[in-house]
Amino acid sequence: MTPRTLVTTGIALLATTLPAPLTLAAQEVIDLPGRDQRLAADFEEVFRIGVLDGEDWEMLGTVGHVAFDEKGNLYIVDGSGGGGMSFGGGAPVVVMGSGSQRVLVFDASGNYLREFGTSGEGPGEFNVPAGFAVLRDGTTVVSDLGHVGYQLFDPSGAFLRKVRGSSGTTQGVSRNLLGDPRGTAVFTLDRGILNSGGGTPTSRPIMRLGLADDEVRTDTVVEAWLPPRGEAGIKLPGNLNVPGEAASQLSKALSGFSQPSIFEPGLLAGVFPDGGIVYSDSSAYALKITRPDAGEVTRIIRRPIEPEPVTPRIEKEHRERQEALREATGFGGGAIVQFQGVASGGGASPGASDELFTLDMPERTYYPEIPVLRGLSTTWEGNIWVRRRGDEPESHGPIDVVTADGRYVGTFAKDATEMPDAFGPNGMAAFIERDEFDVARVVVRRLPEAVR
Repeated sequence: MTPRTLVTTGIALLATTLPAPLTLAAQEVIDLPGRDQRLAADFEEVFRIGVLDGEDWEMLGTVGHVAFDEKGNLYIVDGSGGGGMSFGGGAPVVVMGSGSQRVLVFDASGNYLREFGTSGEGPGEFNVPAGFAVLRDGTTVVSDLGHVGYQLFDPSGAFLRKVRGSSGTTQGVSRNLLGDPRGTAVFTLDRGILNSGGGTPTSRPIMRLGLADDEVRTDTVVEAWLPPRGEAGIKLPGNLNVPGEAASQLSKALSGFSQPSIFEPGLLAGVFPDGGIVYSDSSAYALKITRPDAGEVTRIIRRPIEPEPVTPRIEKEHRERQEALREATGFGGGAIVQFQGVASGGGASPGASDELFTLDMPERTYYPEIPVLRGLSTTWEGNIWVRRRGDEPESHGPIDVVTADGRYVGTFAKDATEMPDAFGPNGMAAFIERDEFDVARVVVRRLPEAVR
């Protein structure tokens, strides 16, 4: 039997891993076994989209997002590029621009249904789209920096309405969206592109964005832990082509921009069918579960798998990899932030230059541990898929499947399967892949009942 104990505030979650403080409410702590029980990745392929040469709807460019609705229809966000923000290769890299994006829709058997979305500045057109979510009834939500808000499309792809961002600027428009299964809302793990209020943030909120009115209603449902950071104190270069008011807003945001430490634990989260949240915010193997819209942690699921200490050797090897990346691509290291010309409304300036402006930032510090977890997602039935780290500091490892009530189902070996990019009804799961010719494709597979 799995041991279960009730703990209250004052009992540390993990004494060795710099954890987040616990909440005041009593919490059920469930300790799972440490030994992996292997699962076979016997997934049935349902269909695949993406070919080198064919109809326009089956030739994909850059697939940025996939999702399902309750009918099993697959939505593919495809394009030639896009706006937004990327922290990659160990260095913060910010690129704001525009790109041509569209949404392709296929039925549960892979038959092409429709396409919607074009670039432009009018209602229903994409003007620097930053995030996408599909609600269960088929409503598509697009966070759009150019429109400074959220655009909603009905299941047929027709434009419904726009919901203004909470601050009236692009700082009130979130990128990372998770659909609320109850409808008319999304969850987000970010405050917007940058910290619009200035000052160093002290937590990482998970917020519910209500989309029922003309302006988004923002409610914080989780205050996740944020590891201590230092301020970067970034200043804009004098030749950055940004209008006066936008430059002032950007300068204020950058003044409070804090760089994450290298290997810092990310905020990982998933949404349960009832609207509850599961999240991880520390370097430990600790899944924290909250009731719908309640905020307090009611259950913690742990496994006795410890973070790896960051040694001088690991730091040295990381610096060498980043230097090699910098020499090969021009990116890498810890001091690059780049912007592309952006108009005051947040969209790309029609005549803006494609020149990139570089901002120097202080070298980043190293977090003392390499987190155990690298990814987390929830299925439509409410199971939790957890991606662990691999043998190397920044590599992927095995995937655990755990139930919301704390039962360990088993583990897929690190090379058995990737994490699905989207889960759907009836065990459907979508994977964004590239074939042997580097052609983008989306493969839909059906998962066994035990891991749905």
